[in-house]
Amino acid sequence: MLFAELCYQIFEESTSCYHQKDCVDAEMVNPYEYKSIEYYLFLKNWIDAIQWHLEDMIRELDIEPVKALEIKRRIDQLNQRRTDLVELLDGYFWNKYKDVKTLSSATVNTESPAWAIDRLSILCLKIYHMSQETQRGEVTQVHVKACEDKLSVLLEQKRDLIRAIDQLLDDIETGHKYMKVYKQMKMYNDPELNPVLYRKGQEL
Repeated sequence: MLFAELCYQIFEESTSCYHQKDCVDAEMVNPYEYKSIEYYLFLKNWIDAIQWHLEDMIRELDIEPVKALEIKRRIDQLNQRRTDLVELLDGYFWNKYKDVKTLSSATVNTESPAWAIDRLSILCLKIYHMSQETQRGEVTQVHVKACEDKLSVLLEQKRDLIRAIDQLLDDIETGHKYMKVYKQMKMYNDPELNPVLYRKGQEL
């Protein structure tokens, strides 16, 4: 099994496990060895699933402002964890391919392998939820058909993305592409870089 297919298989497993409880506060039971690449892939999708459902909750029309702020801050925290995990996964690929001799004609990709895998995790959740929409009994057939059409596109996107990720990894392994990893440097989370936060600190 190629790596991207393995990723998707683990993402499906995580998505299924999450929806057995379907609760943003549910405790994750990760079946993989701690700190293994499979463990981090499962964790990655679990975090994405929680964030997906928090994004749904915060859009409730009559949500109380205090509750909305609580959810928004939790989403921000998850975003940071998601970024940290992506960078950890890129570290895995960096170490794996650090001794590969790149060809003089080698080029850099527009995104790193882990950020492409991040998109695959989100795509897995989209496919799950769109599939659920096709099975709703209380909606019109027009709605079901529209969702079936969207699901078909998502499944095609899944196939293309899996193929593209595995091609990218093969190109890096054979020296046709090389990795460059940039830290995301999210400024709004940093009290020394977010002007709203550091100005507040200066006033105290």
